[in-house]
Amino acid sequence: MADVIAQVEAVRARGGDVGVSFDGLYKLRRAIVKLDDAAKQDFKLAGYNAAQIVVDEAKRLVPVRSGALAKTIRAAKVVSGGKVYAGKAKVPYAGPIHFGWANRNIRPNPFLYDAADRRVNEVMDAYLAQIYEIWNRNI
Repeated sequence: MADVIAQVEAVRARGGDVGVSFDGLYKLRRAIVKLDDAAKQDFKLAGYNAAQIVVDEAKRLVPVRSGALAKTIRAAKVVSGGKVYAGKAKVPYAGPIHFGWANRNIRPNPFLYDAADRRVNEVMDAYLAQIYEIWNRNI
């Protein structure tokens, strides 16, 4: 676990784009497989809670006409981290708004990326604190 924390701190110190490499995460994931279902649910909740920080920021940054796109921004529970989604069948324009669409003169507005960039330290602190707690309780 200390290897994972050291790698995260090294990535933070370099700055730049959001992207974190975890040395030792493979070992941690292998250990997760051996844990009971309750511990797996704890890992899902840790990722979800961290992703929710990005969701809150993305909802502040998303361009608003009707508010429909902002309502589709949501976090998902996964064992290996957190995910944030935007858009759905009734709001199919999330991708063109976020990434742009040159043929339609839509400039990119990467509100999800910007939200992650702005809150990366808070996300990492929250996620790692919860991982420590799970680790200490189960390992």
